Amino acid sequence: MTVTPSGRMRRTILAWLKDPAVHFPAPPRRDLAATGVTARAVAAKLGVPRRTAAAHLDFLTRLGVLRTRRFRCRTHYLRDEIRIAEVARMFEKGW
Repeated sequence: MTVTPSGRMRRTILAWLKDPAVHFPAPPRRDLAATGVTARAVAAKLGVPRRTAAAHLDFLTRLGVLRTRRFRCRTHYLRDEIRIAEVARMFEKGW
């Protein structure tokens, strides 16, 4: 699945990370909801180079809607549900 516009790609990534176990293969004995997903896994799912996926993930991290966690020398990305709810409330109020 290839998603072209950046905004749509980022929304897709956020949707996948809401329930990562459904969208990404989990390594043995690991809960993806707790540990997160790597840029490589996101890139494979999107069908884009890892650097492209990492750029989108880094952007979402800088916005504050994703958190990072280092696990075995790799960065794993998780949704920050509290920050996502805050951003949604800001948009509902009209800034």
